[in-house]
Amino acid sequence: MTIQNKVFDFFLFTSFYIAVCAVLMVNQTYILLVQKPVDVHFLAFVFFSTVSSYNFHWLFTPRSANPSSRLNWSFQHKGYHLFLFIAGLLFSFYFFLNFINEWFWIGIATLLTFMYSAPKIPYKTFLRLKKYAFGKTIFLAAVWTYVTVVLPLQTEHVSWTGRSVLFCAGQFFFIFSICILFDYRDREDDKAEGIRSLIVYLSEKEVNRLFAFSLILSAALFFLLLKEAVYPATVFILVIPLLLLSLLYNYSKKNFSDYLYYFILDGLMMLSGFILWIMSWF
Repeated sequence: MTIQNKVFDFFLFTSFYIAVCAVLMVNQTYILLVQKPVDVHFLAFVFFSTVSSYNFHWLFTPRSANPSSRLNWSFQHKGYHLFLFIAGLLFSFYFFLNFINEWFWIGIATLLTFMYSAPKIPYKTFLRLKKYAFGKTIFLAAVWTYVTVVLPLQTEHVSWTGRSVLFCAGQFFFIFSICILFDYRDREDDKAEGIRSLIVYLSEKEVNRLFAFSLILSAALFFLLLKEAVYPATVFILVIPLLLLSLLYNYSKKNFSDYLYYFILDGLMMLSGFILWIMSWF
């Protein structure tokens, strides 16, 4: 393995990449809904919180029925996950002090994030949560939507409008579509761990229909933003990741590569935010 590959794996598997995705998604909310310069302290809080929560999640992730590059990397580098979990926690607490008056909304985000990973902690109290994980696909999409859309609006005290409701709902169903693919890939592991995921119970045709429904609904909600004085070019940018996801769907159900899932599919979540960020410089 080349040095470049090792650096890329480190960036991807330590969750620095997904933390950057979260930051760009928050910045997108500022551009579209908050419409004021982004608070860099809030971006830093989101970045380090994401690093901490994801490394906590992977620290306790057991071996898989289908071994992968990421799982092998994680088992060889548990020390990295532990260090980044603690370091991310400390840095996120430091930046949280800038928003201590918003403790309620941030506290909800913290609780939701912890609840997603809690069933992986090897203690009876937490392991029991697995039998309540039927809606984990919906839950994960809701957590991401809350952190990247709802939380910025609440901490900035921005009033909810038709535009914010449509964008929030559109983002939820878009992220949910991606989560469907992740849970489809992980369905054997979920069965082995006793996690009652929604996707485990659905047939192949039902999974396809759920994905199509979610993606079409997301697109419809984004197009409705045209009635809320959002530029057509902006709506088109929001829809680009949906089009790419639809093209990748069948391939992703057959190819479970970690690089496809954790780099390409996760990257689709921040693609429109990345494009809008680039455009904001001109």
